[in-house]
Amino acid sequence: MNPTSLLASKDLPLSDAVQNALAITKRGVDELLIESEFAQKLARSEKTGIPLRVKLGLDPTAPDLHLGHTVVLNKMRQLQNLGHTVIFLIGDFTSMIGDPSGRNITRPALTREQIEENAKSYFAQASLVLDAEKTEIRYNSEWSDPLGARGMIELSSKYTVARMMERDDFTKRFKAGTPISVHEFLYPLMQGYDSVALKADLELGGTDQKFNLLVGRELQKDYGQEPQCILTMPLLEGLDGVEKMSKSKGNYIGITEPGNTMFGKVMSISDHMMWRYYELLSSCSLADLAAHKKAVQEGKNPRDLKVALAQELVARFHNQQAADDALTDFMNRSKGGIPDDIPECTLSGAPLGIGQLLKQSNLCATSSEGLRMVEQGGVRINGEVISDKNLQVAKGEFVLQVGKRKFAKVTLS
Repeated sequence: MNPTSLLASKDLPLSDAVQNALAITKRGVDELLIESEFAQKLARSEKTGIPLRVKLGLDPTAPDLHLGHTVVLNKMRQLQNLGHTVIFLIGDFTSMIGDPSGRNITRPALTREQIEENAKSYFAQASLVLDAEKTEIRYNSEWSDPLGARGMIELSSKYTVARMMERDDFTKRFKAGTPISVHEFLYPLMQGYDSVALKADLELGGTDQKFNLLVGRELQKDYGQEPQCILTMPLLEGLDGVEKMSKSKGNYIGITEPGNTMFGKVMSISDHMMWRYYELLSSCSLADLAAHKKAVQEGKNPRDLKVALAQELVARFHNQQAADDALTDFMNRSKGGIPDDIPECTLSGAPLGIGQLLKQSNLCATSSEGLRMVEQGGVRINGEVISDKNLQVAKGEFVLQVGKRKFAKVTLS
């Protein structure tokens, strides 16, 4: 019986190993479509010994990644640990079109030079999560460039305008009279064609990618392939616990930030949000996670678990020594403490530039002086050194410090 017949029969029993793999796959996901099909793919893989092909495509639109970007990479690593083949697809061709997902205007296309520059650091950073030696790296220009004009026309004939207009962002833009360029229709088609070229069994993406992932599934049927399943991951909230993690919102944890900075930022998240980070980012097993939650319910200090999470993440993106040093640094600063009697101020206008924040908090005479203090490493938020002069501070409550003796408890809205 060939692999396709095995799947089509849909009568393969689900062993304990397959059910465990399915539970790991579903951990923290937004949707797994279609779950029954994927269960059978897992069962077939176990029976034949042939690993599944798991695809993740990323357009190199920016050179740096933060923890929010790693949510889907973390899921890829879990699937990699289960023995499946993960394909890290760099969208050097699709980047030139520009992904319209979630956009209310046409996304500016990147130049070839910008794409190549950004792509240089992409896999290096992704390898902090993935097992680089077991990862298949591909560029979609491999099969997209050779398509040519004839191939693009043939591919375009496989999807109707009506089906494209089912996309929520296209529908909203059309109703609002906002221009939609014809080339934007090509993006989901080309992403879908990637799945055909790679013969993907499963494609991962954020929740905003669902339409594109489904196009890949349909195109595979058109090309006589077994359709891929799709798995969407939620968007990780940032340090404020409200908005999605974003550098522009200043609520991010960069994966290349210093270990001490990363540690302190993890410690700043709320106890409630800690579980979300554990679920989406930690390698902690489902059984251990359940045990941790039970321990907290029975009186264990959640701070201890937050420390463990902070150490795990620093060790992953740096090394164990950096994690140990970060813990020591955090404890030393904790012992130093913050004076009990410090001025309080309430400000508005979040997100607020760090220079303006220092000025309006009366810790610096001018925003320029504040930026100089940032350059000199003399500014801290909740004990963490701020090094980014372009930082936009999100709303919340925090202690702002300049030098060793100037403090302010700030409520920013």
